[in-house]
Amino acid sequence: MQTLKASHRREAVIGWAFIAPQMAGFIIFVLLPLASVFVYSMQEKNLLFGTSLFTGLENFRLLAKDPLFAKSLVNTLIFSAGVVPLNLVFSLLLALYLGGGRTGTRFVRGIIFLPVVTSGVAWAIVWKYLLQGGDAGPVNAFLSFFGITGPNWLFEKGWAMSSVIVTRVMKNLGMNVLIFMGAVLNMPGDVIEAARIDGAKRFTLFFKIKLPLLMPTVMMVTIVTIIGSMRVFDTIKLMTDGGPEGSTMVMVYYIYHQAFRMFDTGFASALAVVLFLIVLLLTVIQWVTRKRISYYEN
Repeated sequence: MQTLKASHRREAVIGWAFIAPQMAGFIIFVLLPLASVFVYSMQEKNLLFGTSLFTGLENFRLLAKDPLFAKSLVNTLIFSAGVVPLNLVFSLLLALYLGGGRTGTRFVRGIIFLPVVTSGVAWAIVWKYLLQGGDAGPVNAFLSFFGITGPNWLFEKGWAMSSVIVTRVMKNLGMNVLIFMGAVLNMPGDVIEAARIDGAKRFTLFFKIKLPLLMPTVMMVTIVTIIGSMRVFDTIKLMTDGGPEGSTMVMVYYIYHQAFRMFDTGFASALAVVLFLIVLLLTVIQWVTRKRISYYEN
């Protein structure tokens, strides 16, 4: 009995030793910074002068009166409302096409996944060049062959947000296609074949059979895509710098602006807390409602 206890103790020590580096990294680089953000959000903290003064909820009261905060919040929701549906629809359709083993699937897979492994900075810089206004931009030069005068994509309201949404969707599409492909290839073939024999056509087969089977994956991809869309920074910073006239200033960029341009770390931390709570609320809502729309949860 004593030998058995010693063996269990030794296995426990070995197990803790294996996970200790990961736990240490999580505590140092995730938990402590997260706790610091909550602490800083209740301070008037200036990064430039290194001063700090406890102010309680004053930063959050200032948020309610800040027009730029409201604008950045609306821009973030617009960006997410554009990125998430486009990403989900196209990635699911491509996964169904590629999962069917049709001609040219290897080539299409490579083309779709190539932007994922490309540096986000390089991707944004290349598209900033492609979307230049006038005849200097390759996109507008291509449109001019058809007699179409392209807009100044990144410096006109409306077009700027649409441009960053489309480029962001193309950048991250391949990862979601890969996830959906795994789910498509693991769908039970006998169920789908039985539905075909019973007379289910293409749309009925998709909405009544395939989509319910894929719903757990759809929920997971939706949550991940929403979180990713609400913390976008590199695309905005490099392509539009929050312009024109703040029309693409999302919350993460506004946090950066307050922290590293205005050096108001306390106010920036309050913004970060609000963004964290928004993402947490959306994630909880999706997680709670999964039982109503997920086949496997019923």
